[in-house]
Amino acid sequence: MNASPESREPGPFADLPAALVEEVLSQTEAVAKDLLASFQKIRKDRAELRSTLEKSGLVTTESSLGYPPLPTTCGTDGSYAIDRLLSTDLAAAAAVAVEGLTPPSEKRHWALPHHNTFIAAEPHLEDTATVLRAVMLGEELRLATAAPHDVVMLDGTLTLPVIYFNQALNKAPDTKDLRCSAHFLEHCLEYLTAYLEILCSKRSDKQYIALPKYSTRREIGTRLGWPADHDDRGLLTLLLKPGELTVPLELEHPRNGAGNVTWHLNTGALPPELKNRAAELANEVVSALQSVLVFYYKPHDWLPALRVEIAAGIASNRDRLATVVQGLKYQCATPSILEPYPIYLADRTAKALARAIPAFRQVTTQRVSERYDGDIGEVFFALHGYRSESGR
Repeated sequence: MNASPESREPGPFADLPAALVEEVLSQTEAVAKDLLASFQKIRKDRAELRSTLEKSGLVTTESSLGYPPLPTTCGTDGSYAIDRLLSTDLAAAAAVAVEGLTPPSEKRHWALPHHNTFIAAEPHLEDTATVLRAVMLGEELRLATAAPHDVVMLDGTLTLPVIYFNQALNKAPDTKDLRCSAHFLEHCLEYLTAYLEILCSKRSDKQYIALPKYSTRREIGTRLGWPADHDDRGLLTLLLKPGELTVPLELEHPRNGAGNVTWHLNTGALPPELKNRAAELANEVVSALQSVLVFYYKPHDWLPALRVEIAAGIASNRDRLATVVQGLKYQCATPSILEPYPIYLADRTAKALARAIPAFRQVTTQRVSERYDGDIGEVFFALHGYRSESGR
């Protein structure tokens, strides 16, 4: 039975002027031409690039590491959303941890996904998103360190927390009217401690790995002189064979003119009761961040190369590195999902938060209306949404 016109989804161009659509479509010819030239050049140079990679000694195989027992895994992710209302902002953040496919020899650790959430009505301030984002990430790191699994996967790069935390450390002390600022200050020592544990990964029975989907890093490309307009992950997707991985290399870091790494966490604005301990943790975090390594791994021919960031303690131990590789291979079990299964599930769950914010606002509006003694229209005006922001 055909769907009625009212029930059909609007097309992608439904609200756009016809002239605008035609103009953009006409410009796609030039875009396609540029992309085709780029793809053709890489195809032409593929054999030479592959030869350079092999001669460099930077590529190895999963079989050279051995085959340890399949590890248990989980993936973590987070998201935040802000609904800008007439009289206030509705701010929410959530972190989730989802168990991966369980090896036949193991029992499931979790019957259901684990999560940490934060939601509050906030005053109109520009810095809400800055602090809320750090709360989201801090809760994600706390879930990761609390997970009992052998391999814990984080969706994103290991350098992201130092950026978000530094922004929040600067803003939260000056925005005490925000409940998310109070929450961040209350838990910032726990967030930094969890971050340091992940960066160091000292426990041999627990491997923390970060899997950024998008990256412009060129640790291998810079070393081998590859074209600067292609990042490592894009090229290695074409060059690596199934079951191959690159040798772990030092992560690229931002540096000043003197060549010194410029990562930092500014704890000077924190309250006195937090400042000293936070400064100690910040120094350890920055030091540990400089020992993070990265490798690329292609589990199957249907997958793009995975960018995997790990602590030096994992990279230097063949058994721990083999555990990571086997965990990734087992969790990439189907061509329909182009990333490890627990990361895919965690990502889907986290992204659902932004879509659910209007429903949360509607429930809140109803509860306020039930108890408001004045004109109910005032409630609907005050809680009318004008703009939404979301991210991870």
